Amino acid sequence: MGTTKRQSSLAGIVAMACVIVVPLFAHTVFPGLQPGSVPAAARQVTQADVERWKQELTNWGRWGADDERGTLNLITLEKRRQAAALVREGISVSLARDAETEATIDGPRPYQVTPLGITADEIRVSYHGFIHTHLDFLNHNFIGDGVTYNGYRPDPAEVAARGGHARNTVHNAKSGIVTRGVLIDMARFRNVPYLEPGTPIHVEDIEAWEAATGVTVSAGDVVVIRTGRWARRAAVGPWDVANAAAGLHASVIPWLRERDIAILGGEAAQDMAPADADPAVTMADDLGPRPLHRFALIYLGMPLFDNLDLEAVGEVAASLNRYEFLLTAAPLPTRGTGSPINPIATF
Repeated sequence: MGTTKRQSSLAGIVAMACVIVVPLFAHTVFPGLQPGSVPAAARQVTQADVERWKQELTNWGRWGADDERGTLNLITLEKRRQAAALVREGISVSLARDAETEATIDGPRPYQVTPLGITADEIRVSYHGFIHTHLDFLNHNFIGDGVTYNGYRPDPAEVAARGGHARNTVHNAKSGIVTRGVLIDMARFRNVPYLEPGTPIHVEDIEAWEAATGVTVSAGDVVVIRTGRWARRAAVGPWDVANAAAGLHASVIPWLRERDIAILGGEAAQDMAPADADPAVTMADDLGPRPLHRFALIYLGMPLFDNLDLEAVGEVAASLNRYEFLLTAAPLPTRGTGSPINPIATF
């Protein structure tokens, strides 16, 4: 879909939302939180902290030694029923980026569509990376000599022979993801079109957002964070988002476990980049440049939505003054480390 068509579609969604709400909601203004207001002590993340978190926060064994679903176990029958009750207006919005077909600095491997005739084609995509919307599952990252969530250590030869992993694959989400979604629109909260690359989001920022909206993140939620990446990209063009992105500060890791989030999503890979731009953060050797991303997958067993496009849902949420919704998504049932995905928010 071209830019003009996408903008037209977005305008239609927002217009439909505005027809059915009190006009005041369309002009909601947040008080915001001033950068630099977070105490320095709250930003400290040392190697010792990370080693302690590995012991205190891990979900290994929480749902049994053979568990392969991780935090998806937090999406209970009751949680799904509660989420379904959030549907009032019937407005649905995609959280996925349109398929990119041209190589860019933030997406060097675009979708390749080959026509096989008038009514058939072949689509090829390397979906991991920083451009295509996808779900990272629990064997996407590893520590040490290849250990993934819950102690599963895949044998590379066996994986190659069987064409996929024996455990911790996205196949465990075959029945779909149906739960409450929460949009934390941090760019709108700070009254800016987008956060500049390298801007950190701390626990205090999230809790200030909760206080302002009256929405509290709870167990089993899918939490998606809008920084305005795509608004910035539209304004200034693509950039190396792998090494320069607004996102969650490493000090947010314990909060993820405390709130028992089922899935975390962002417009890149969740972490601020570079993660060690804050001198208070000591990079953990085995977590690399995206410590929150890797800790979530490996130790929390938390699947992740990467490269979401939250522009449309941000506009609808603001117009309705509603930042919680029914979230649904269905990955491809493969034995792989993830899947292209199209999450849907329904208000």
